Amino acid sequence: MPTTRRTGRPASALRRILPTVILAACALTAYALPSAHPQHEQRSTPPRTIQETGFLNRTIELHGIPYKFQVYLPEDFHKSDLEETKSQGRKPEPLPPIILYLHGRGERGSEGLWQTQIGLPQQLRDHPERWPFIVVIPQCPLRHFWTDPEMLQMALAALEQESREFHADPDRTYLTGISLGGYGAWELAKDYPRRWAAIAIISGGIFWSYAPDRWRDVATLPAEYARRIGRVPLWLFHGAEDTTVVPRQSQLMYDAFKADGGHIRYWEYQGLRHDCWTRAYNEPELPRWFLEHRLNGQGQVIHDNPAKPEPQLPIFAEQQLVPLHPPAIKLPATTLDAYVGEYHDSSNILAATIQRQGEQLFLKNASGDVNEIQPETPNTFFYPTGSLTRLTFEHDPQGRVTAIQYRDDRHEELWEKKK
Repeated sequence: MPTTRRTGRPASALRRILPTVILAACALTAYALPSAHPQHEQRSTPPRTIQETGFLNRTIELHGIPYKFQVYLPEDFHKSDLEETKSQGRKPEPLPPIILYLHGRGERGSEGLWQTQIGLPQQLRDHPERWPFIVVIPQCPLRHFWTDPEMLQMALAALEQESREFHADPDRTYLTGISLGGYGAWELAKDYPRRWAAIAIISGGIFWSYAPDRWRDVATLPAEYARRIGRVPLWLFHGAEDTTVVPRQSQLMYDAFKADGGHIRYWEYQGLRHDCWTRAYNEPELPRWFLEHRLNGQGQVIHDNPAKPEPQLPIFAEQQLVPLHPPAIKLPATTLDAYVGEYHDSSNILAATIQRQGEQLFLKNASGDVNEIQPETPNTFFYPTGSLTRLTFEHDPQGRVTAIQYRDDRHEELWEKKK
């Protein structure tokens, strides 16, 4: 009996089952192929790639030298695929805004991390809900300054790299810097004025502490910057008691831009020294102010706020002396006495003890520290140190004090008064 060489199955048996095998193969092939009728096709949207967010490590190489830095992505950030959006005919999502942040002198280094400890990065951690931006955070190496041309080039290269990677909006690109980074921000503003939709400079200036000869041009240098930068919106912050970068530096720039018809505001914090950036970046209005401005595609800044009737920026100059704390009011002794007592948190742990000495109230916390609190209103008290914390005394319908509502810039607690 003849057989096949591979299976040993009789040839007659193979001829009997072959039609069945062919039919089964055809059925499987028809099942696997797409339907010939378009109306029965089912399209599935590919799953969106999960993007890691927060502070991410990055490296850039410039002239053969690697530089480590950080980029911050908001928690709800996702990188849209622009080409896929176009091919599918869908409306593209708005491109995300981006900020270039330059740190101060004390954060220089080469590890790529230390520059995220203070300033804007601190606020990204404390109030991420306020800052829906990509933030590029380069690091200036030791023995260099942000005003060095190669450092400015490195900062711009890091901004361009991350703008490409995460499809940032070129018309909503912002600039900010503190102290030494403020020096660098002034240089980037002067050299690339049509790049920025808005600029915030804190404790900075154009008269560098390591180049004292620049003060010889005090009569002409601020006006030169004002002419180069034009009407790009600027917001300057400075501590009135700053002895590291004196507030006169910001005052000179404000005066120059005001005289040249610029768009500038200057806030000077009464009682604060060089570190006024914690207070400045904690201003809820600052990120909103950034987002009110965008470039129009030709390098001119316009309002990006429907509430503004005119898109073009007007000539504008505003200067404010911001008090360290509000003025205290005087309360009668009977009111102060009603607040005296022990207050416990939700776990019934002693959180604060209120004591009175004469016309003053003092709060002793759980650690034993005693600080004066002063009344802003009959029920709300503040610390005269300039803290943003507020303590509001609550009352029952009979007017008896029942609790303290504690609020700082990050959270709130309720402390009930012990009866």
